[in-house]
Amino acid sequence: MAVSVTMPRLGESVSEGTVTRWLKKEGERVEADEPLLEVSTDKVDTEIPSPATGIVSSIKVQEDETVEVGVELAVIDDGEGEAAAPAATPEPAAAAPESTPAAEPEPEATPAAEPEPEPEPAPEPAPVAQTPAPPAPAPAAPVSPAAASAPSGSDGIESAYVTPLVRKLAIENGIDLGSLQGTGVGGRIRKQDVLDAAGQREGQAQAPAAQAPAAQAPAAQTPERAQLPQPTQSTSAPAPAFVDQAVSAAPHTQVRGRTEPMSRLRKVIAQRLTESLQTSAQLTTVLEADVTKIARLRQQAKADFEARESTKLSFLPFFALATVEALRAHPIVNCSIDQAAGTVTYHEAEHLGIAVDTERGLLVPVIASAGDLNLAGMSRKIADLAERTRTNRVTPDELGGGTFTLTNTGSRGALFDTPIINQPQVGILGTGAVVKRAVVVDDPQLGEIVAIRSMVFLALTYDHRIVDGADAARFLVTIKDRLEEGDFAAELGL
Repeated sequence: MAVSVTMPRLGESVSEGTVTRWLKKEGERVEADEPLLEVSTDKVDTEIPSPATGIVSSIKVQEDETVEVGVELAVIDDGEGEAAAPAATPEPAAAAPESTPAAEPEPEATPAAEPEPEPEPAPEPAPVAQTPAPPAPAPAAPVSPAAASAPSGSDGIESAYVTPLVRKLAIENGIDLGSLQGTGVGGRIRKQDVLDAAGQREGQAQAPAAQAPAAQAPAAQTPERAQLPQPTQSTSAPAPAFVDQAVSAAPHTQVRGRTEPMSRLRKVIAQRLTESLQTSAQLTTVLEADVTKIARLRQQAKADFEARESTKLSFLPFFALATVEALRAHPIVNCSIDQAAGTVTYHEAEHLGIAVDTERGLLVPVIASAGDLNLAGMSRKIADLAERTRTNRVTPDELGGGTFTLTNTGSRGALFDTPIINQPQVGILGTGAVVKRAVVVDDPQLGEIVAIRSMVFLALTYDHRIVDGADAARFLVTIKDRLEEGDFAAELGL
């Protein structure tokens, strides 16, 4: 029975997708829920799992082809016919002594037929038949406790999505999913990653076992040698903490002298930014804000805030909260233009887009109804969206519907820039790095004095078709006043 694999709808506003890579070839076997191919859309890249277990009989859409939702991508043969053939061949072999006359015409065909069916049923029993085998010998006994502890660790990783097949395979082989570095889209752990880890572990277990007979006298040394491979694993375990830094640097250091095609996401970013500049009359206004009070509040509250909210307290939630309040006071900056219809829509809610730097490019997930959040809620939401966007677990619907965008270019040390509007919005605010500088302040008692203050540049790019320079200045001054008054102590529990 053939099962059709079609292009799924990966979001309400997504109507097509591009096949970027097939993880299985024609003629290969695939398990249900096992990743079958990788698909890229205008908003997100993801793996498509197989809807059934069987053989990939045909691939209809090749890599780099773009098709609409619902188009057939491949056909999977559930393998019922092939499963029956291998089942029939062992029966004549077992019943050969009883029915030798009937079996005589077939021995000539069976030698040629047997080599073909045998490799195909092998992948089915492999995960089931081989896993009970290791517990039988004595060396496999110590592995079972590790296997028993590994599932608890892997099950605890709820944030990282893995298919049921991969999770089951990890449990059977005693592999901790948290210690693996996935090779799938967005670092997703695939079946092959688990198999490679299991093979590596088996090879490391055999090495001390081979040395044990040669060094039988000092029995106490064998456990030490058996533990030698473990430090190498433990040293590689913390590596994921630095993966983002390494990956972000790698594309800029390993591409010298190389020509390669642009990724689909890079093409989409290039197209939309160019269209944005061609669509609207963009102008950038910059002013400076004194955030010394906020800096002091952060210093007092960051430890308790992190313990209470399970997220670090950065400057970004303060900027986001002040921006949302300013959008409510100046709805002209929270609107969109339909040039063809000649209309302006003033949005009734503040859906704030947050620009996130990922290894694949800049993405803008959206905090829906950001005006309903307090400082703690804003901080949690930003951290959650940023983490899921960087690990490619954000949904396509979360990457659309924004009414205004905030980009924190200061996170990389930039003082300010001139950001490009995310169409069809009419404004985007760039926040620069918070730096301590000597500035002139007006003290009520001492008059004008020079003091060390924490300063930040706020750069607003706006659509001059609807937002005038005075409107932009009023909007920025509202944000500046809110930040400089620093009235956030109550929300921080101080």
